[in-house]
Amino acid sequence: MQTHLYISGMTCENCKKSVTDHINAFSGVNSVTVDLVHGEAYIDSSIPVPIGKLQKALGTKYTVSLNPENIKTPEIQTHTKLKSLFPLLLVFFYLILGTLVLHRIAPANFDTNMHRFMGLFFITFSFFKFLDYSGFAPSFARYDPLARRSLLYANAYPFLETVLGVAFLLEWQLLPVLLITILVLSITTYGVLDAVLKKNQIQCACLGTALKLPMTEATLIENGIMILMSCISLAGFWT
Repeated sequence: MQTHLYISGMTCENCKKSVTDHINAFSGVNSVTVDLVHGEAYIDSSIPVPIGKLQKALGTKYTVSLNPENIKTPEIQTHTKLKSLFPLLLVFFYLILGTLVLHRIAPANFDTNMHRFMGLFFITFSFFKFLDYSGFAPSFARYDPLARRSLLYANAYPFLETVLGVAFLLEWQLLPVLLITILVLSITTYGVLDAVLKKNQIQCACLGTALKLPMTEATLIENGIMILMSCISLAGFWT
């Protein structure tokens, strides 16, 4: 018999392997295929798989259900949005502080300081993605439309952020860099907006998978700020 399960809480290949091993350990299971990107598992077994016992075996890190509407991430249930987003807010605080320090060392105009902030933003966020590089791409592909269609793009994304960050700090080739930034972040924002409107309980990969951030409206604001700053800077090329 075939069983289709929905499993939330998987963020990397190790999670996928752990879930697969636990399911295979059940009596009667012939084979199992776990889809990390979409959070699903397809089980071929000779007898029904006891969902309750499977949930107990997987522990509180994962949530198992036959119905996708019942999937809720335990971390998101037990933490307020503000507490869950504290790492993101802290990063933004240090990005602003870093920009002010750079301005103190080398005073600059508004546009240059904005580019410095954007450069620090991309480099910092790419650093967190590299902390769990193998787990980032599948997590990112769960909501970014382009990453969902191309894991090559998902795997290249941290490198792209690093290049954009260095380019902004050096103010090198700003016109194409700004256009790429707007394009890339607009695609991601579309995916984030879709996830938020559908109330999908998935993790945001903006700070990689090392930090468990929920996908919320704050992720939209984060991308929106960067897109707005890019548009303001881009407008300077035509004024």
